This record gives sequence, C-alpha cells and structure tokens, in this order.
Amino acid sequence: MGFVTGMLAGVLRQEHDPAPLLRAAGVDLADSAIRIPVERYAELYNRVTAALDDEGFGLFERPVAPGFFEFLCRSMLGAPTLGEALGRAARFLRLALPDLALHIERGDLVATLTLRETHSLSARPDDPGRVFAFEWLLRLLHGVACWFAGRGLALDAVDFPYPRPAHADDYTLVYTAHSRFGTDELAARLQANLLDLPLRRDEAALERFLDGAPGRITMLYRRDREMVTRVRDALRAALPENLSVQEVAARLHLSERTLARRLEEEGSGFRAIKEAMRRDIAIARLTKTAQPVGELAADLGYADPSAFYRAFVGWTGLSPEQYRNRLPGPRH
Repeated sequence: MGFVTGMLAGVLRQEHDPAPLLRAAGVDLADSAIRIPVERYAELYNRVTAALDDEGFGLFERPVAPGFFEFLCRSMLGAPTLGEALGRAARFLRLALPDLALHIERGDLVATLTLRETHSLSARPDDPGRVFAFEWLLRLLHGVACWFAGRGLALDAVDFPYPRPAHADDYTLVYTAHSRFGTDELAARLQANLLDLPLRRDEAALERFLDGAPGRITMLYRRDREMVTRVRDALRAALPENLSVQEVAARLHLSERTLARRLEEEGSGFRAIKEAMRRDIAIARLTKTAQPVGELAADLGYADPSAFYRAFVGWTGLSPEQYRNRLPGPRH
C-alpha cells in the first residue's frame, strides 16, 4: 500500500480526486495493511498517468509527456549490449526527465547505477511523492533492462536517499534484501558483467510489450513471483541432484507445458532460474566460506568441475579462484 500512497501523491498535489481512479482499478485504501494484487496496481498506474496526462504522476517540475515510456524503450532498442542501452537511456532521461539524472559507473566486478536529483524534488526527504519518484524510476529502469536482456538481473544492493519508509520490508521482494537508507543519492549495484549481455528483443517484440504499458512493467521481474519462487525452491531443495524441467514439473504437480507458460507469464524460464540459483549460491559460498571449488561444484549438481568453471566465468567474467582472491578479508 505504500507504493499506492506514493503514486497518488502527485494526484493530490494536482488537486484531483483519487477516489474514482481507485474505484475503477478496484483498489481500496480503507485497510492500510492490505496487499494490492499486482494487476490492480498496474491498472491504477495507467489510470493515474492517463488522468493527469503525465507519465511522471505529477511528481516532477514539469509533466512527463505521454509516450515517455515508449520512447525510453525505443532509445534502447538495437543497442549491442545492455550497458550501451542503459547509456542511451541516461541520455534520453536528460531530455525527457531532467529532474533525475542517471549515471552508470563500471568497475572490475561491480557496476553502479546512480540516480541523482538535479534539484530537490521536495523540501522533505521523506515526502511520499519524492520517495515514490525514486522507487518508480529505479523499478522502471530495472524492469526494462531485464526485459531487453530476456532474464532477471539481480540487484546486489541499493542505497536509497531518504529515511527508511514504513513499507521498506517489501523492498526485499521488489528490489533486494540489501537496502540502506538515508544516503545522498540512489545507488543500485549489480554484477558488472551483466552490462555485457546482448539485447534479445526486436521491434516486433517491443510492439507487443508496449500493449498495456507502462503499467505492465510492474508485473515483470518481480522478486515475489510465485512460480519462479516455487521452482527455485524445488531446485535448491534437491541439490546436489540436478533436476530436469520434467522432474520439477512433476514435483509441482504441473504439466511441463503449464510450468513453462506460468514461468513465461512471470518473465522467466526454467534454465534462467536454475542458472540464477546456482550463481547466487556459488557467489555466496565463495564470498563467505573457504569451501574448495571442486566441492562447491559438486554441491551445485555439476558432475564435471570444468562445467562449473565455464558457467562461473560466464556469470562473472572471472574464474572462481580469481573471484575469491579479489575479495577482502578472511573466509571460514
């Protein structure tokens, strides 16, 4: 509900009555603890921007013209890599949304996406409209990047430039479990090699994607996706057994076709989930323990350690030993 309150901040600033919009979207504000189904949130998103004729929800110094989301996507379309696509997005934002500037910094292991106010969005750092402006733009950029790459892109940590909001516990589901608050700017960190991913969407795919946008972006690449979570849990519980998609479908009492369709609806696929699960465990073990690499490979279901080496280089650009040697401090 905190996201709904933030979205409506600009409606109230513009002295519009939000009640008709809420009724049309089937959202009831009477119970502040209730959880809003994501499809209703997406419906409200589109209704608010249409009512205000402003894709920025009335939160910025000047209205964000309708078509902003479409042309943000078109500015990225055709880039050779995700990093270049995000660079194009940063240049587009300077023209279309000058209140917040996107900067991209890449190190050897970590890339940082920074959002900075070019002028203060509110005199109060904890103003719900200001909080939502940062939440919205980060989620928008992250969701579009995931869509273009054709996979979920894990955010390792995010610093937010406002005090911890009341709904901050939901950040674990929406962004990352590793959030800090009260910083000077928004800084989202992810593995640097992800910027080298090719874009996997063409013009025809974009036309389909734009149907129902921009609100539908809220329905993609959520960390709280039910079927993605169930598949990931099944794969992890079975380790070191390496389950096939047929075996996972059977354990979830689904046909393979139904499982594939449900995962596609949630913006993912079986192979991507398996790779992300193995990657996350591998990075956590290499970071926090001194477990031998061969033993780790076996724990993750790799019959051949060389296959694990190849996979890890694909995830990080480094061998497991190189990755571990770059980390500071002892591991036990």
